[in-house]
Amino acid sequence: MHPEIQKMREIVLIYLDRSGGLQKFVHDCKKYNDSKQSYAVYRFIISINPSDIAELDATLGNYVLHNPIQAAQIFQSVCFVAVKTLSLVEQLQTEAQINILLKPTHLPSLPSYILDLSAFPFNYTSQRFYEAEGIVIAMGTVTKYTQGARFFCTGETCPFSEGFRYIRVHVPGATESATVRNDFVCSLCSSPLQEDMKFRVLGDKQIVEMIDKKALNALKGYSNNKSHFRIQTFTVFLRDELANRMTIGNLYKIIGIPACVQNGSQATVCVEVSSVRQCKPNGPTSISDNFKRLLSLASGSCWRFPAILANVFASQVVPPGTYNTVKLTILLSLVLTCEQDNELADYLDLLIVTGDTLIIDRLLNYSICLLPRGIRHPSSSEIFPVVSKDKHGTGSASIQACSALLAKGGVCYIGDLSSYKKDKLEFLQSVLESRTTTLFIPGKKYGEAADQQVTIPVQTNFWSYVDVDASSKKHMQKESSLIGQMDLSLISPNLLDVFGLLIYDELPSCQLSSLLVHHILKQAVNPGAVLAGVSQQCTTQDYEQFILFAKNLHVELSSEAENLIQGYYLASRRVRRDAIHGSKLSASALKILISLSKAHTKLSLRKKVLQEDALIAILLLESSLTLKHGKSVFCVAPNAVFPSELHDEHSLHQRDLYLVQCHQQLLRFISAYGPGSHVTANEE
Repeated sequence: MHPEIQKMREIVLIYLDRSGGLQKFVHDCKKYNDSKQSYAVYRFIISINPSDIAELDATLGNYVLHNPIQAAQIFQSVCFVAVKTLSLVEQLQTEAQINILLKPTHLPSLPSYILDLSAFPFNYTSQRFYEAEGIVIAMGTVTKYTQGARFFCTGETCPFSEGFRYIRVHVPGATESATVRNDFVCSLCSSPLQEDMKFRVLGDKQIVEMIDKKALNALKGYSNNKSHFRIQTFTVFLRDELANRMTIGNLYKIIGIPACVQNGSQATVCVEVSSVRQCKPNGPTSISDNFKRLLSLASGSCWRFPAILANVFASQVVPPGTYNTVKLTILLSLVLTCEQDNELADYLDLLIVTGDTLIIDRLLNYSICLLPRGIRHPSSSEIFPVVSKDKHGTGSASIQACSALLAKGGVCYIGDLSSYKKDKLEFLQSVLESRTTTLFIPGKKYGEAADQQVTIPVQTNFWSYVDVDASSKKHMQKESSLIGQMDLSLISPNLLDVFGLLIYDELPSCQLSSLLVHHILKQAVNPGAVLAGVSQQCTTQDYEQFILFAKNLHVELSSEAENLIQGYYLASRRVRRDAIHGSKLSASALKILISLSKAHTKLSLRKKVLQEDALIAILLLESSLTLKHGKSVFCVAPNAVFPSELHDEHSLHQRDLYLVQCHQQLLRFISAYGPGSHVTANEE
């Protein structure tokens, strides 16, 4: 035996003893020994810390990182000696029966250990550990593969016709035919080998497609990032205990061994995964100094800071002071996004009614780029997941993520709602109601014994707009509409109800056109110029940092805000009802009010929802209800949240006085129509 190999074996034993790996190995052996079943292959998982091993012996550390398959053989021989010395597994006969899987806890934080498929050339034949980070964009169903098998020589007089001399186990990158075939021959007598089928060990296998998170920039439709890079998906294999450890749409960091898999005439680079860890993105610890100054200047009122943010927001696209209601709701929706899995997450879907689709489209495009997961849905593809055949030749089903799941924890911008067919809109409505989508996988088509039904959560906000002019052209204008109600006959009432907010920013078209033309000409003449004094302080990067900080704030509802919301909700249900259909206020309206209140609190960088936040939420929802059903007894102005232009301290003060009056009006409305002794259980 080579002295270096012997030394590494001794170091392995020392490492296993110090790290607790030997104790775990003894425990795993006990489970095999206690079992009455006879095994051909004994599988053991050993967690290794490359840093600790390198400190004990640099050669062994290098072996583990750069020759993991050979390193596993060294661990295998040490474990076999331990089994025989300590009599851990009585049935074990040969060293080949031990299958060791090394799973590193981490890799050195050096560029050479990062899997980068855009780098050329990429040494995929090295079969060493790499680290990669990516988003799951497709996931196959769990199928079986041969984990290990026993063969014996067919020569009757050959000594290898009995016992466990020929054991084959799966190695990273190997196909099924490399483990199980009928053309293996005996190394002693050259007779054909035959598999002992009763000793075949099957394991679970799942094929997953991943993509670098930087690729999402290409799906935003617009980006300030001028860098160019190559986008390529990569295939990963999850085996045994790692199967079903990933969720489609999530971001993961993996450690694995790349290999080249031949599929017919095509060769695919894949990764045999050793460990999977979901990435939990951490937001910034603070906001920019520009926003800190604005926050201190607006500290005298709970309403001023969000108003200033909305007023100067997206000054690269629209003039400051225009579309303020739309911009405020966009900011509210942005801070309600949540990148972590959370069944109780708040959502705010926006449907904007507009006569100027070009400007709204530019504004929404700009806004989704402020999020890591802002996706503009291309009209030529599917919004929700679809099932297709796996392209790696297994014939099994593969679920493709599509736009909604790629935007998980962010915003999916689906464009003009009127451009979608009726069946697509009905499906969108069902997803918005349940926040889930269900896929049916026919077993006969995909080689499974039984049909499957997979339910996937859809955790994203949806944005869309509808052209009010197109609606009036396609449908005859209603003769008798209620005051404040818009003709939205192009969209079904049920679909309108599932969107959190319906927004229409009323501004005289002549005034708006003049401001936009002036704004566009200024940008064309001097693209780098600052277009407004306040907006000079608030850059796109400031807003990106602010949104990432604000959306991670944890806010709680105060009892005063809760009473105000419930009082308005019950009063509004009473006044908005008819004898035939009952209340026009949907059951989801209460949840929308709470979500809006929390969002305004986050936008204000507070952690307690106040009555002032609830008032803004109520005014926004009441404006939305007015567009759908006409005005109610609680009569609010068309631009209730921004009654006038905000250009100085005085105008902000006037807005505060106006909102105080709205608050008093709301309290009178609740007092007159709110919950009382005559409110029935059905109304509540």
